[in-house]
Amino acid sequence: MADVTKEDLTPFLFEDIKSSERPEVILANAPKFKELMMQYECAIMEVNTKLHVLNNEFSHMHQRNPIETIKTRIKTPASILEKLNRRNLPLCVKTLENDLTDIAGIRVICPFPDDIYNVANLLTNQDDVITVARKDYIKNPKTNGYRSLHLIIEIPIFLASGKKNMKVEVQLRTIAMDFWASLDHKLRYKQNLKNSEEIALELRECADIIAGVDLKMQNIRNKIQ
Repeated sequence: MADVTKEDLTPFLFEDIKSSERPEVILANAPKFKELMMQYECAIMEVNTKLHVLNNEFSHMHQRNPIETIKTRIKTPASILEKLNRRNLPLCVKTLENDLTDIAGIRVICPFPDDIYNVANLLTNQDDVITVARKDYIKNPKTNGYRSLHLIIEIPIFLASGKKNMKVEVQLRTIAMDFWASLDHKLRYKQNLKNSEEIALELRECADIIAGVDLKMQNIRNKIQ
């Protein structure tokens, strides 16, 4: 991990963290860190509420829901430390807020591909939402076949001390994309596979098949409507 000044280390008791066998435990109990995680939890609640409102309104107007499920998570202290170490970043509040954009995460599961874009556009067009980054892995899948629409947004939270903008990562997938990604995630943890290239090719083929099914199901829905 990159060297940091004593001033940088003070808020999180970083000298203790650096010398500890379980630094994630000390980090998780540091007051400044706990305060920051609370703020990310508040940001998730704000985005979650917006998504539920959009889902309810769409259901009222069109008699169907564009969102199946919403999953939320806060990155664990261990994952935060690992990412900082991997990127050679200093451990301080400023780094967490400015350089890590996925501490607060929301995954939105939609029935059909066009629901993904509708929900994303409705969310990012709201006047208190700032789009920081947008990566479309549906139109441009990753080499392994992974598909999803990734957004990094800033959302204001209102604390006793005043308004503060927080970053939240929003991933939008269809049910089929999420099914594939979940299985791929489990399989990637298998180590020392002799036929890893063959398995990777089969997973990519499965991803392409699933994408084709997504579009066929959407076309069927359009015919019915």
